[in-house]
Amino acid sequence: MTHDTPPPPDAPPPPPPILMEGVHPACLDDDQLRKECEESFGRQRGPGGQHRNRRDSAVHLRHVPSGVEILAAERRSQQDNRRVAWRRLRLKLARRVRRRIDTNRYACSDLWKRRRQGSRMGVSPRHADYPPLLAEAMDVIEARAWDVAGAAGTLGITMSQLVRLVRHDAGAFDRVNRGRLARGWHRLRK
Repeated sequence: MTHDTPPPPDAPPPPPPILMEGVHPACLDDDQLRKECEESFGRQRGPGGQHRNRRDSAVHLRHVPSGVEILAAERRSQQDNRRVAWRRLRLKLARRVRRRIDTNRYACSDLWKRRRQGSRMGVSPRHADYPPLLAEAMDVIEARAWDVAGAAGTLGITMSQLVRLVRHDAGAFDRVNRGRLARGWHRLRK
């Protein structure tokens, strides 16, 4: 499924979330996240030039508590692949791992409050704050049973701002739309 392709109307519901207690792993600082992960290096087949298969430049990460895994092997340099892998891991954790929250008594995180500007949420999907903000948004959306308008109210931003935040990540946007379709609601438009 490409980035621009919405899920078909008969798409299966999203896979169940991975439930965890405490601080969401996408919100951990780099040192804390590294302590929870296994990192290995290897060679990867495929295109990439003459140096690709001469060095262990592929990076495989596994977040042990959740079992979420990621591989980055498209760059020639191990250092570049490491940077890509850690970013991908944070985004995948933001998509798949959920914390149990009570939306009736929910208080937004300090990061959410700092980044929110009135009823708007301005953050680039490339910014380091994007994965933790996406994780918080997804926690509330799933706790509200895919009610994006209700989740936006809980988070103190407009629905269009919340959709925009989630839409930046194709996997998260697909997950929300699958959840909505499973409840019989219309999917969010790109």
